[in-house]
Amino acid sequence: MADDLDAAAAVFADVRPRLFGIAYRMLGSAAEAEDVVQDAWLRWQTYDRAAVADPVAFLATATTRLAINVLQSARVRREAYTGPWLPEPVATGDDPHLGAERGEALGFAVLILLERLSPTERAAYVLREAFDYPYPRIAEIVRTSEAAARQLVSRARKHVRSERRAPATVAEQRRLLTAFVTAARAGDLAALEKILATDAVSYSDGGGAVRASRFPVVGAARVAKYVRAFADRFWTGVAVEWATVNGQAAALLRRDGELFTVLTVNASGDRVDQVLWMMNPAKLTAASR
Repeated sequence: MADDLDAAAAVFADVRPRLFGIAYRMLGSAAEAEDVVQDAWLRWQTYDRAAVADPVAFLATATTRLAINVLQSARVRREAYTGPWLPEPVATGDDPHLGAERGEALGFAVLILLERLSPTERAAYVLREAFDYPYPRIAEIVRTSEAAARQLVSRARKHVRSERRAPATVAEQRRLLTAFVTAARAGDLAALEKILATDAVSYSDGGGAVRASRFPVVGAARVAKYVRAFADRFWTGVAVEWATVNGQAAALLRRDGELFTVLTVNASGDRVDQVLWMMNPAKLTAASR
């Protein structure tokens, strides 16, 4: 019996990065993804494993279905969230694709757009775009027909493509982030306006736990003035550590050695479209693993 459980644990450990990658892309929350993966493990422990022909497929299916259930209830909680809700940042320096075949559905720009999809659409999109699952397999996982699975993916793709601007290159996004941090620290209004898109938006996620803007700040001039207004107070004693989270460059901001903000930008061309300030203490742990 112990040997059987050890074998089950070994199988689970091998596939765990993939399971976390599925759950995180589904939920945008590392904490919730970890809970889903743990629930999948408990099911695997107690299931009749001798009847499972493909353990990886079984675990991926269980994880996806659990994530769909969690996402349905999470949406209600996020509607009542204090201020803008942003995806929880996850360090990807050691695993650029976060357990997937491709780095799709991982960057903040796309994760924010995926919040507008139904849980089933999101599952189908994630499984197809990030994990390259065939449509018959997707259909089985989300309990629908192959034709319906294709429609789910198609609708999700159209939504993402219609709303998302062509992203800047990795190098350009990093350059713009560096320039933004430099200008923000200095409170340099002209430099800020120069790198912000005309319709740039700044989102601050404090979750009601820390002081942060409860409403998005819209427009290059307003964002620049907003950032300059708190420059003296915000940046005093701050050490900046550069990192890769969600497949893109980010600045980990620490004061007295304690991480208090993950700052990144979404960009297209040579301008910043979105500034993301992730400040909720409960959502910072996975960014510096």
